[in-house]
Amino acid sequence: MSEYVLQVEHLSKSFEKGKAVLQDVSFSVKKGEVVVIVGPSGCGKSTFLRCLNMLEPIDEGNIYLNGTVINRKDKNVSKIREKIGMVFQSYDLFPHMTIWKNILLAPKLVQKRDKQETQAQAEQLLKRVGLWEKKDAFPRQLSGGQKQRVAIVRALLMNPEVLLLDEITASLDPEMVREVLQVVLELAKEGRTMVIVTHEMEFARAVADRVIFMDQGAIVEEEKPGEFFRYPKTERAKKFLNTFHFEALEI
Repeated sequence: MSEYVLQVEHLSKSFEKGKAVLQDVSFSVKKGEVVVIVGPSGCGKSTFLRCLNMLEPIDEGNIYLNGTVINRKDKNVSKIREKIGMVFQSYDLFPHMTIWKNILLAPKLVQKRDKQETQAQAEQLLKRVGLWEKKDAFPRQLSGGQKQRVAIVRALLMNPEVLLLDEITASLDPEMVREVLQVVLELAKEGRTMVIVTHEMEFARAVADRVIFMDQGAIVEEEKPGEFFRYPKTERAKKFLNTFHFEALEI
């Protein structure tokens, strides 16, 4: 078995002929590692995550999960998405369902899991993120931070091997950001394998085992967070980081 849970070799992606969104991207993640991807808006970060979860087809290259190619057309995409969970900035909760029904739907319909076992895990996860008392509420009754925590629980309930988080605080008010980031920090401490796209630089520095800086669809720099944020090696990364004011994030 490969030492990497997730591995990408020479991935390229274009939306329009001659206009590359991702250019020859190679990338790998070990079990329990947290990789944070940063970079300017429009550089391909979110598209890259969508390719990893098979939400976008790729033009060239290969994606491997535990050493097995997963981007071939003969692969079962729904099974792959069970193993590579994803949380979006828009929550994507069903508005007509309670929180309890929202999070139990996929394990029931997709995984056909035992009802009691699934409900016990769901209860444990909701209590962990402080939302057990909201299980019978509807999404409209929750704050943005609460809805995003529900979306994280929903993804975790599928027991994914890798969790992809795409700008999960981008649509939140500033006071709601910390409650969501705290949940992710706790997941990192327990050894969850995660790939995170974020514009929250203090959070990136606190949670990452490794930081990847992307620009114009390519990986420009890759380093440990302490090294990257103190001593970026490329002029492009230096210019990017100079736009941020850093304050220590308490964890």
